[in-house]
Amino acid sequence: MVFKRMLGAFGVGGPSVDTVLTNPNAYPGGVVAGQVNLTGGSHDAEIEHVALGLVTRMEVEGGDGEGTTTGEYHRVTVSGPLRLAEGQHLSVPFQLELPWETPITTVYGQPLRGMVMGVRTEVAVARAVDKGDLDTLHVNPLPVQQRILDAFAQLGFGFRGADLEYGQIAGVPQTLPFYQEIEYFAAPQYTHAISEVELTFVTTANTVEVILEFDKGGGMFSSGHDSFGRYTVDHAAADSLDWTQQVDAWIRQAVDHRQNRAGYGAPGYGHGGHHDEHHGGHAGGMGGVAMGVAGGLAVGYVAGGILDEVFEDDEEEAEV
Repeated sequence: MVFKRMLGAFGVGGPSVDTVLTNPNAYPGGVVAGQVNLTGGSHDAEIEHVALGLVTRMEVEGGDGEGTTTGEYHRVTVSGPLRLAEGQHLSVPFQLELPWETPITTVYGQPLRGMVMGVRTEVAVARAVDKGDLDTLHVNPLPVQQRILDAFAQLGFGFRGADLEYGQIAGVPQTLPFYQEIEYFAAPQYTHAISEVELTFVTTANTVEVILEFDKGGGMFSSGHDSFGRYTVDHAAADSLDWTQQVDAWIRQAVDHRQNRAGYGAPGYGHGGHHDEHHGGHAGGMGGVAMGVAGGLAVGYVAGGILDEVFEDDEEEAEV
């Protein structure tokens, strides 16, 4: 989305900004390029800085329960002080590197229901700061993430929704203050043991931590059962494993732990800052070609509303 608006914090006759993304489609760990186009108003302006921030919506748990807030989680300054003359047109090119843990917002070209993200432009003039232009960003899965999502679809899991939970996962080297949960209804072959699965990716330059949390009707497994799985996979393994078989093995392993290790202290998510240690291991040893289901997974991933309007409404309600 590209639009031009007057920077309201600077009053009538102030400068305007138009941020253009070369390509709004991006990947975790990738680079978003573009330019910030500034147009001088009715008088000269001394711009102190131009910055870009990644903005998203997340769930936060507090004393009054869980609520939703919109916040900035990554920022870069693309220009220091500069003078913008009356009516002058000035273009500031930029390259914004995304954190590896940037959550997925788009699958097979369709918005992931529950996820919103954008690049916000901030311009500071004479101690006044205007959080102006906001451009929607579509973050696509990395190959290994896509193969795992494909596997869940092939196994018959039904996509329920996705969100970001504010907090940290113990034992996992997170750099962002939140983690993404992609939620599924259980496939028929697993409903005897589980009703829902929450999938979390914590990604680095070399590996992806895959964390699975399982729900069995009426709430999470009781504290005597193991209801989690945690696995580490390499990006290089994207095309070397049969991911449908691998994901099936992960789920059955977790189900077996629950059924066979009653009395074992189960870990649990601590929303708002803690996540106890999971059990898990490294994926490996399975040959075959990764199976894709393009067209099949997209069904059910379409956002239930206009993404831009939802995001703008959230930004107006939350003070960042």
